[in-house]
Amino acid sequence: MSARISVKVHSRAKRTCCAGKLGGAFKINVSAPAESGRANEACTAYLGELFGVPQAAVRIRMGLTNRLKVIEIDGITQAAAEEKLSK
Repeated sequence: MSARISVKVHSRAKRTCCAGKLGGAFKINVSAPAESGRANEACTAYLGELFGVPQAAVRIRMGLTNRLKVIEIDGITQAAAEEKLSK
């Protein structure tokens, strides 16, 4: 069981949080800069904590160097992931 979600990552935000849905993707604000993969690391850590899964269960499938990303999360269903991010 795994979920795939589209996210748009906004780096250097004041705080790390989900800022709702923007088009077909969820907007994730991270306080880390987009240098040396630190924003990606912060994004996967945040999503792992949010869904209660290890950070290793959260993988960036597409968009490693882009703001728009497709992220796969093991251990959670698609419906549960979208519901949790919509709150």
